[in-house]
Amino acid sequence: MGEAKRTVTVIYCSDGELELFRETQRFALNFYGDMIIPERYKRGKTIVAVCEGEVEILNSIGDRLIAEYWP
Repeated sequence: MGEAKRTVTVIYCSDGELELFRETQRFALNFYGDMIIPERYKRGKTIVAVCEGEVEILNSIGDRLIAEYWP
């Protein structure tokens, strides 16, 4: 039997940037069922949210700031 994994959408900013990014990933679960996000994935990111499953963001504050100040 394979390793248990959970599919999540990670919303994050890259260090030094204001723009929000999103990625759908599958991360391993430990013995207790807790999801483990590897340090190598976290490196260079500020994680804002982790959502269950695949999430489509329709609008975010970053979209408005970019459109208003950098047309």
